[in-house]
Amino acid sequence: MATSEATGPSGSVAELVVPQMGVVEQVLVVEWLVSDGAAVNAGDPVVMIDTDKAETELEAPATGRIDIRVPASDDEVAVGTVLAAVLRV
Repeated sequence: MATSEATGPSGSVAELVVPQMGVVEQVLVVEWLVSDGAAVNAGDPVVMIDTDKAETELEAPATGRIDIRVPASDDEVAVGTVLAAVLRV
């Protein structure tokens, strides 16, 4: 899982980024397993993505509140796309 760090107005933010998985350049967002604004713990499964080879769960990169940036299921997104951010509280 790829993550990046930033600082928001009230704390640090960990971003959930589509990781590089082999030669795949695009993935399909299949299903969000949590709701926007939900509290999550680091390592909780939060979204299912699909490549042409397999479905994969991506986990929360940190503990906090999730801010979903790519809300629609069935959206195709590029590797490196920020799917969500977790505001650490």
